[in-house]
Amino acid sequence: MTLFLGLGIAGIVLLVLSLIFDGVLEGLLGGVLDGLFDGLLSLPVIAGFLSMLGFGGAIVLGTTGAGTVVATAAGVVAGLVAAWLTWKFSRALMRDQTSVTPRGDDLVGTSGSVVTAIPADGYGEVLLQLAGQHVKLAAKSAAPVARGTEIWVEAALSATSVAVRPVEH
Repeated sequence: MTLFLGLGIAGIVLLVLSLIFDGVLEGLLGGVLDGLFDGLLSLPVIAGFLSMLGFGGAIVLGTTGAGTVVATAAGVVAGLVAAWLTWKFSRALMRDQTSVTPRGDDLVGTSGSVVTAIPADGYGEVLLQLAGQHVKLAAKSAAPVARGTEIWVEAALSATSVAVRPVEH
Protein backbone atom coordinates (compact mmCIF):
# COMPACT_ATOMS: atom_id res chain seq x y z
CA MET A 1 0.00 0.00 0.00
CA THR A 2 2.81 2.40 0.89
CA LEU A 3 4.49 1.86 -2.48
CA PHE A 4 1.27 2.61 -4.36
CA LEU A 5 0.61 5.79 -2.35
CA GLY A 6 4.23 6.85 -2.87
CA LEU A 7 3.83 6.41 -6.66
CA GLY A 8 0.61 8.44 -6.60
CA ILE A 9 2.21 11.27 -4.64
CA ALA A 10 5.33 11.17 -6.86
CA GLY A 11 3.05 11.57 -9.90
CA ILE A 12 1.38 14.64 -8.41
CA VAL A 13 4.76 16.17 -7.52
CA LEU A 14 5.98 15.49 -11.08
CA LEU A 15 2.84 17.16 -12.47
CA VAL A 16 3.36 20.26 -10.32
CA LEU A 17 7.03 20.43 -11.33
CA SER A 18 6.13 20.05 -15.00
CA LEU A 19 3.67 22.95 -14.70
CA ILE A 20 6.19 25.18 -12.89
CA PHE A 21 9.27 24.33 -14.94
CA ASP A 22 7.59 23.88 -18.32
CA GLY A 23 10.20 23.38 -21.03
CA VAL A 24 13.23 23.55 -18.71
CA LEU A 25 14.08 19.88 -19.14
CA GLU A 26 13.82 20.15 -22.89
CA GLY A 27 16.03 23.27 -22.81
CA LEU A 28 18.65 21.65 -20.60
CA LEU A 29 18.96 18.69 -22.93
CA GLY A 30 19.58 21.03 -25.87
CA GLY A 31 16.99 19.58 -28.23
CA VAL A 32 18.42 16.04 -28.04
CA LEU A 33 15.01 14.65 -27.14
CA ASP A 34 12.93 16.83 -29.47
CA GLY A 35 9.66 15.10 -30.27
CA LEU A 36 9.67 12.81 -27.24
CA PHE A 37 8.19 15.31 -24.81
CA ASP A 38 5.68 16.66 -27.31
CA GLY A 39 3.47 13.61 -27.39
CA LEU A 40 3.07 10.46 -25.38
CA LEU A 41 6.24 11.02 -23.35
CA SER A 42 5.39 14.51 -22.13
CA LEU A 43 5.79 15.12 -18.41
CA PRO A 44 2.06 15.69 -17.75
CA VAL A 45 1.23 12.38 -19.46
CA ILE A 46 3.87 10.53 -17.45
CA ALA A 47 2.67 12.24 -14.25
CA GLY A 48 -0.94 11.25 -14.96
CA PHE A 49 0.07 7.65 -15.58
CA LEU A 50 2.21 7.49 -12.44
CA SER A 51 -0.47 9.07 -10.23
CA MET A 52 -3.25 6.81 -11.41
CA LEU A 53 -1.01 3.74 -11.22
CA GLY A 54 -0.29 4.55 -7.59
CA PHE A 55 -3.69 5.70 -6.42
CA GLY A 56 -5.61 3.13 -8.52
CA GLY A 57 -3.44 0.33 -7.16
CA ALA A 58 -3.88 1.59 -3.59
CA ILE A 59 -7.65 1.75 -3.97
CA VAL A 60 -7.89 -1.77 -5.38
CA LEU A 61 -5.49 -3.14 -2.77
CA GLY A 62 -7.32 -1.43 0.11
CA THR A 63 -10.91 -2.15 -0.92
CA THR A 64 -10.86 -5.59 -2.48
CA GLY A 65 -8.23 -7.48 -0.54
CA ALA A 66 -6.88 -8.76 -3.87
CA GLY A 67 -3.17 -9.31 -4.15
CA THR A 68 -0.45 -6.95 -5.26
CA VAL A 69 -0.46 -8.33 -8.80
CA VAL A 70 -4.17 -7.56 -9.29
CA ALA A 71 -3.75 -4.12 -7.73
CA THR A 72 -0.78 -3.40 -9.99
CA ALA A 73 -2.71 -4.53 -13.08
CA ALA A 74 -5.68 -2.34 -12.15
CA GLY A 75 -3.33 0.57 -11.47
CA VAL A 76 -1.65 0.12 -14.86
CA VAL A 77 -5.03 0.13 -16.62
CA ALA A 78 -6.12 3.24 -14.71
CA GLY A 79 -2.75 4.85 -15.45
CA LEU A 80 -3.00 4.12 -19.18
CA VAL A 81 -6.49 5.61 -19.31
CA ALA A 82 -5.34 8.73 -17.43
CA ALA A 83 -2.26 9.06 -19.68
CA TRP A 84 -4.35 8.73 -22.84
CA LEU A 85 -6.89 11.30 -21.61
CA THR A 86 -4.11 13.70 -20.63
CA TRP A 87 -2.47 13.28 -24.03
CA LYS A 88 -5.74 13.88 -25.91
CA PHE A 89 -6.63 16.89 -23.76
CA SER A 90 -3.20 18.49 -24.18
CA ARG A 91 -3.33 17.95 -27.96
CA ALA A 92 -6.76 19.60 -28.08
CA LEU A 93 -5.44 22.57 -26.11
CA MET A 94 -2.41 22.91 -28.38
CA ARG A 95 -4.64 22.97 -31.47
CA ASP A 96 -6.78 25.77 -30.02
CA GLN A 97 -5.69 28.72 -32.14
CA THR A 98 -6.78 32.30 -31.85
CA SER A 99 -7.43 34.46 -34.85
CA VAL A 100 -4.59 36.37 -36.41
CA THR A 101 -3.55 39.49 -34.54
CA PRO A 102 -4.51 42.58 -36.53
CA ARG A 103 -1.68 44.74 -37.84
CA GLY A 104 -1.46 48.35 -38.92
CA ASP A 105 -1.66 47.36 -42.58
CA ASP A 106 -5.13 45.96 -41.89
CA LEU A 107 -6.32 49.56 -41.41
CA VAL A 108 -5.57 50.57 -45.00
CA GLY A 109 -8.87 51.17 -46.80
CA THR A 110 -10.98 51.53 -43.65
CA SER A 111 -13.01 54.58 -42.85
CA GLY A 112 -13.16 56.58 -39.67
CA SER A 113 -13.71 60.08 -38.38
CA VAL A 114 -11.43 62.91 -37.33
CA VAL A 115 -11.35 63.50 -33.56
CA THR A 116 -8.73 66.28 -33.51
CA ALA A 117 -8.43 68.50 -36.61
CA ILE A 118 -5.54 67.62 -38.92
CA PRO A 119 -3.49 70.60 -40.21
CA ALA A 120 -1.85 70.44 -43.65
CA ASP A 121 1.22 68.18 -43.40
CA GLY A 122 0.68 68.00 -39.64
CA TYR A 123 -0.78 65.49 -37.22
CA GLY A 124 -4.26 65.21 -35.75
CA GLU A 125 -6.23 62.27 -34.38
CA VAL A 126 -8.71 59.88 -35.96
CA LEU A 127 -11.03 57.24 -34.56
CA LEU A 128 -11.00 53.95 -36.50
CA GLN A 129 -12.35 50.48 -35.97
CA LEU A 130 -9.81 47.61 -35.92
CA ALA A 131 -10.99 44.06 -35.29
CA GLY A 132 -14.24 45.32 -33.81
CA GLN A 133 -12.51 47.69 -31.38
CA HIS A 134 -12.37 51.47 -31.60
CA VAL A 135 -8.79 52.70 -31.99
CA LYS A 136 -7.64 56.31 -31.72
CA LEU A 137 -4.52 56.98 -33.78
CA ALA A 138 -2.42 59.91 -34.85
CA ALA A 139 -3.20 60.90 -38.43
CA LYS A 140 -1.43 62.88 -41.10
CA SER A 141 -2.97 64.37 -44.24
CA ALA A 142 -1.64 66.38 -47.19
CA ALA A 143 -4.61 68.76 -46.91
CA PRO A 144 -6.17 70.14 -43.73
CA VAL A 145 -9.10 68.06 -42.41
CA ALA A 146 -11.70 69.45 -39.96
CA ARG A 147 -12.93 67.71 -36.84
CA GLY A 148 -15.84 65.29 -37.51
CA THR A 149 -14.91 64.73 -41.18
CA GLU A 150 -15.16 61.18 -42.48
CA ILE A 151 -11.78 59.90 -43.68
CA TRP A 152 -10.19 56.93 -45.48
CA VAL A 153 -6.90 55.41 -44.35
CA GLU A 154 -4.36 55.47 -47.18
CA ALA A 155 -1.33 54.01 -45.39
CA ALA A 156 -0.08 52.87 -42.00
CA LEU A 157 2.86 55.13 -41.16
CA SER A 158 3.72 53.39 -37.88
CA ALA A 159 2.02 51.32 -35.19
CA THR A 160 0.35 54.48 -33.86
CA SER A 161 -0.12 56.70 -36.91
CA VAL A 162 -1.80 56.59 -40.31
CA ALA A 163 -1.98 58.68 -43.46
CA VAL A 164 -5.58 59.66 -44.31
CA ARG A 165 -7.59 61.57 -46.88
CA PRO A 166 -11.11 63.01 -46.58
CA VAL A 167 -13.95 61.01 -48.10
CA GLU A 168 -15.45 62.77 -51.10
CA HIS A 169 -19.23 62.47 -51.32
